[in-house]
Amino acid sequence: MSASNALLPLVDSFGRVHTNLRISVTDRCNIRCFYCMPAENVQFMNRRELLTFEEIERFVRVAVPLGLNQIRLTGGEPLVRKDLHVLVAKLAAIPEIIDIGLTTNGILLADQAKLLYEAGLRRINVSLDALDPKKFEEITRRTGYEKVLEGIVAAQEAGFSPVKVNAVAIRGLTEPELVPFGHFARKAGVEIRFIEFMPLDADNAWEREKVLFAHEIIETLSREIMPLVPVAGQNRNAPATEYVFEDGVGRIGFISSVSQPFCGSCDRFRITADGKLRNCLFSLDETDVKSLLRGEADDATIAQAIRDSIAAKKEGHEINTARFIQPLRPMHSIGG
Repeated sequence: MSASNALLPLVDSFGRVHTNLRISVTDRCNIRCFYCMPAENVQFMNRRELLTFEEIERFVRVAVPLGLNQIRLTGGEPLVRKDLHVLVAKLAAIPEIIDIGLTTNGILLADQAKLLYEAGLRRINVSLDALDPKKFEEITRRTGYEKVLEGIVAAQEAGFSPVKVNAVAIRGLTEPELVPFGHFARKAGVEIRFIEFMPLDADNAWEREKVLFAHEIIETLSREIMPLVPVAGQNRNAPATEYVFEDGVGRIGFISSVSQPFCGSCDRFRITADGKLRNCLFSLDETDVKSLLRGEADDATIAQAIRDSIAAKKEGHEINTARFIQPLRPMHSIGG
């Protein structure tokens, strides 16, 4: 790789510049949401196959000169990875990284929120699909509802602002949760993000008819609470479209991956817990970076592997076409 090429940004064949990396630190989880993983008998990766914190740090440092400046840590459930705050501190010490986020189910958050904030984490999303405890258990197939609420409060007390709450919207299941979530956004000072149900479930039971679309949620909240209006000056590369209630109290975001795909402005790529580089959440191809990190590959070779992966990125995920093929990996194995 030439010196001039080393300074070029990560641009795919459609002109999209990639600056945002999602890092899965584990495929393990302490709940079993049906849209993410099987209820029982899950075959997890051998822990020796997971990238070490040092390997993750090296990968990030190689990618930074290519334009990487934003990171989100995911899983599985990232907080089950021991001493995650140590990794956060390593990444926060890299000057070019301007933003580090985390997506968690919140069950272990109350005990770790302060450590994570002190280590340099500044943005946090808590996955919570229902405010009804019974509905929570139906979706997660585990207990822990109260611990999630405690985790949200602990994150707010630690300094995270706003805490964002991710809720997957599923027709025939979560409609009764919409209005309670709207009120929760207004009263608890959290930002609710409704995510359209995507075809990444382990049971391959996804159907388009089960997707509760963003425009339907907007109509419901506007009718039952008060009108939602778009937030001005939004980041075009962000996956969520943000709204606020008409009186300015309560922010609601929508990740409309099915009804309004944002592939055309996507700036993200991801690495799985076992060191496979993916240029799209729905990618059918992976690049084995772990073998490079654990072999004798120099930084230039790893950087070229990143460039090649981004260059091969497709135009979009094709969920709305007959060409769509669901990835073999379920969500917990790819990284949320």
